[in-house]
Amino acid sequence: MNATTAPELPQGLPWLNAPSGSLLEQRGRIVALAFVNAASAWCGQRLNELATLQARHLGRLQTLVVNVPRFDSERDPQAALKRLRRHGIGFPIAHDANWAAWQAFGIEAWPTVLLIDGEGIIRHRLVGVDNGAELDRSVSALCETLARPIDDDLRSPRESHPEPRLALRFPTGVAATAERLFVADSGHHRILECTHSGRVLRQFGLAAADLIDGDHTHTAFRNPHGLVAVRESLYVADTGNHALRRIHLATGAVDTLCGNGRAGEPVEGVVGQPRGVALNQPLALAASNNQIHIAMGGDNRIWSYDLATRELSARAGSGQLEVRDGSGPMAAFAQPAALAAVHQTLYVCDALGSAIRSLHLRTGVVQTLIGQGPWVFGAEDGPRESARLQHPQGIAVSTDAPQMWIADSGNGSLRTLRLGGGELTSVALPRPLHGPTGLALSEGTVWIAETDAHAVLRYDIASGELSHVPIDE
Repeated sequence: MNATTAPELPQGLPWLNAPSGSLLEQRGRIVALAFVNAASAWCGQRLNELATLQARHLGRLQTLVVNVPRFDSERDPQAALKRLRRHGIGFPIAHDANWAAWQAFGIEAWPTVLLIDGEGIIRHRLVGVDNGAELDRSVSALCETLARPIDDDLRSPRESHPEPRLALRFPTGVAATAERLFVADSGHHRILECTHSGRVLRQFGLAAADLIDGDHTHTAFRNPHGLVAVRESLYVADTGNHALRRIHLATGAVDTLCGNGRAGEPVEGVVGQPRGVALNQPLALAASNNQIHIAMGGDNRIWSYDLATRELSARAGSGQLEVRDGSGPMAAFAQPAALAAVHQTLYVCDALGSAIRSLHLRTGVVQTLIGQGPWVFGAEDGPRESARLQHPQGIAVSTDAPQMWIADSGNGSLRTLRLGGGELTSVALPRPLHGPTGLALSEGTVWIAETDAHAVLRYDIASGELSHVPIDE
């Protein structure tokens, strides 16, 4: 691209977790100016890549994040900050609620990273996430032009008003059995096995981000999300490791079924070497017919892993970010984030599509139950054709009642959809929910991962009582 001087960030742009900053004060360093959307899995992946690069080039590279909202709920600065912190991001974050910086820099898509040299000149513009190697090379080449930083520059900037130190940090997935509650404590990179009252019985994962199999006392996960319990096994969508993991509940041992720790293009076929297969941000799981179904947020497709044959297969989705019905690869999803399986139907929660979809497992046909497209969202109850959701991130379906429960994250609410042609209804709760994601059903109870509040809630369906589950270690 032609080298041009970077304009200054618009005046009055609020900074969410750091003192107000400018590009001028960063002169002498390489700046990665990242335009992102907090709800996007692709943006989260790019920010994690930048975190790795900044650690490698400490003192020479500074990443500044400009968050540009997609949903109405993201216009709230604190809600946007929570969403970005779910990714483990501690960079200085500016909130571009009115898209002023987006327009000033001529941005056209999320994520876009502008690499600005020490003289304030834009040297590279990288759009999307398919150019990770190019990003690495470009940053390294620019940093090599700078002198060794002095010791004062080697200290990482501290966030203002960090998240509180609590037992949970951004819990995402929950799974429940008749006697146990499992929680994906994503921010602490671990899985907790609890009683229904919240007493922790076992921890899987060292609370440090890594990809390690073995005994439960020596294993590691990285930002795990979705969970599904099947007999004596708990399956984990280990999102940060781009892997499908399994916990053997009888022994506590953990193994990897597929995934090598890096985002990549999955390939259909028998998985001979689990670490030889790439996945792309698996977010949610469901089980049926001896298969584990995977919502792949990074490639907008639904995959299945056969537990008997160890075969990985693509079920539906073109890879494009759309809400489009059809059969198999003719259909399209918009960041599938939750799954629920009932008989031969797999229900899919499309987070960026604000949609609920169904996938018939025998025919591969995808149909939309609620949703009109990635830019149509709201909070309306009623018939499916007029009902609206906003950035939903969790679903659960009872096998003995034709009713779906939905964590409508953008609206901070719990909602229900009567299957078979029924209407969408909001559940009367005593207060709004803070970024709910994972849901699980067990014997008249809806378990809710209230992610942005670092909590797990219990909703009693019969009484309508909402209570906090004290996760006690």
